Amino acid sequence: MAVIIPTDYPARPALEERRVSFLSIEQALRADIRPLRIGIINLMPQAERYEFHLLYPLGRSVIQVEPVWIRLEGHQYKSSDKEHLGRYYVPFHDAIAEQPLDGLILTGAPVEELPFEEVRYWKELTTILRFARSNIPSTLGICWGALALAKMMDIDKIIYPMKVFGVFETRNLDPSHPITGDCDDAFLCPQSRHAGIDDTVLERAADEGKVRLLAHAEQGGYVIFESNDHRYLMHAGHPEYEAERIATEYWRDKERGRKDVPEPHNFDLSNPLNRWRTESLDFFGQWIRYLYNYSNPASDRRK
Repeated sequence: MAVIIPTDYPARPALEERRVSFLSIEQALRADIRPLRIGIINLMPQAERYEFHLLYPLGRSVIQVEPVWIRLEGHQYKSSDKEHLGRYYVPFHDAIAEQPLDGLILTGAPVEELPFEEVRYWKELTTILRFARSNIPSTLGICWGALALAKMMDIDKIIYPMKVFGVFETRNLDPSHPITGDCDDAFLCPQSRHAGIDDTVLERAADEGKVRLLAHAEQGGYVIFESNDHRYLMHAGHPEYEAERIATEYWRDKERGRKDVPEPHNFDLSNPLNRWRTESLDFFGQWIRYLYNYSNPASDRRK
């Protein structure tokens, strides 16, 4: 359908090039459609450059989406454009002041090797995530964001001796699920993380009725899972990544001399190809559809 962005939004030309339809805020107000308001807590380095990676799959969904960029007051955003943040990002309390959010996305963050309690903005974030579980239909955590949601359920991460990095074949474990059920039985998904959750811990949590396990990769463990109340959806991979992002991260880490970062698995650095775009668009599209069905009780909402 369309993503709602200001007329002068910097990523607009790139979105237009990739055939993403968009409306200005003024046009959206005149339209007889209530868009889904999706809050996005963007903690990635150079936040403004990462925005496209989410706006592209959200904008390619069949439902109109209004992204609401959320700024954590305790986060310094050292590598991000402060003018851009001041113009387009709002504190969480402002994001929900006049209208509710239909969904929330928590991105990855370069803090996965730190204990959660040592992350500067952790206390502020936990307050938001507790509110979200009670008041927002679904919160999607990506990479570190997934680990943070799991921590909110007392499921802790472990640090890996070697980074899980590359493109991994992933098995769909639940064909009946409203979000992942239409994915292929086996699909490719990028991974880029130094931490994760031990399989046995998640399997025990599933046995106890805390989580529902949705997708698994032999090298990356359980990639997608959700809380049993459907409020937290955790994706430990990076389905939103473009191929160049994987190559860039590898050369960056090599420059820094990191010995725990292997060459990306199943990925040609000399010829970066995106072989997971269809699955990525489907995943985000089904999540948006789930939110739409939730906000429209007369529609066919699947559990």
